[in-house]
Amino acid sequence: MAWLTVAGADVTVELRDREPILSGLFRSGYAYRVGCKRGGCGICKVDLVEGEVDYPVTVSAEVLTPDERAAGVCLSCRAVPVADSVIRLREDDRLRCVAPFLAAAVQGESSGNTSVQKGKN
Repeated sequence: MAWLTVAGADVTVELRDREPILSGLFRSGYAYRVGCKRGGCGICKVDLVEGEVDYPVTVSAEVLTPDERAAGVCLSCRAVPVADSVIRLREDDRLRCVAPFLAAAVQGESSGNTSVQKGKN
């Protein structure tokens, strides 16, 4: 498991083993502009500020060029962090909390706060 931080958004989430960046953020209640979610369009590109990612699924060099990879650009729908990482969204993107309760529960788990109630008896 690895921790993923979104620079400038004050958001850190724990990713599951072999979980792509985009999937982990969505699972944690966060979203941003995406397209196909399968590595074919490049709309979900983010900048890798710290860390390292792996691509268990082949990514086309037409979607993510070798120069972009060298510059730290990654496809969040396919990139799997191999250690704790920090990303920055592209200039026109912004991270939105689309599931506030889910995000609060995930943040509570990561901080050790276990007082989140999931229902009444």
